[in-house]
Amino acid sequence: MTAPAVSISGLDADALGGDDSILMRQRRDHARLDAMMNRYLSEDLPPGEPDAVWSDIVQLVFSHAFAEETVLWPLLRHIAPDGEELTRRVEEEHQAINELIARIEHSPGDPRRAEWIRQAFTLIRQDIRDEEDELLPRLRTAFGDRRLRRVGAAWEAVRATAPSRPHPGVPRRPPGNAVRGVPLSAFDRLRDLAPVGGPATRRAALTAAGALAAAGTVTLAVRAARRPG
Repeated sequence: MTAPAVSISGLDADALGGDDSILMRQRRDHARLDAMMNRYLSEDLPPGEPDAVWSDIVQLVFSHAFAEETVLWPLLRHIAPDGEELTRRVEEEHQAINELIARIEHSPGDPRRAEWIRQAFTLIRQDIRDEEDELLPRLRTAFGDRRLRRVGAAWEAVRATAPSRPHPGVPRRPPGNAVRGVPLSAFDRLRDLAPVGGPATRRAALTAAGALAAAGTVTLAVRAARRPG
């Protein structure tokens, strides 16, 4: 295993390739997640707001992780001698988070829900530390600023079309995650636009159109991220 690189957690934007680099984009998402988890756990939220904050956390967690698994971790496995070991560990963390949040979402009245949410927050914070301290520094070592910005744009494009809810059965690696995850992402994002009681044909058409557009975005973004230079 190679010697640990310097954590990205304490570096400024210039050291991380600029504001649009993948490293800064990751850091911003991690900071947002940390702030939202702290807000959820605060004791002065008005009635109804915890549910809204939880929904925002869930959406960000899953879109963020899907984009990592589609764009970043394949690159890391290619450039780092210990990339397979590192990404497997983080993929296991993602799967544990996915399964736990799915349990929370499917059991709204369970008295253990509050404890499960605290467990999910602990897992998410551990995942953030592992990524910022061990995985993402490998990208800083391997790529120049321009490549980091291009990878950042690709990751952002995939995140915008990624699943926003837990789907534990979706594989953690390409191409399986894209094949099974992209149609689900379209459904996640479109089911709130088309009423459940609306015409089935309209809902099916919207979901199919969304899946096709998302699949095209993912394909183009991954190709851009892998292009050298």
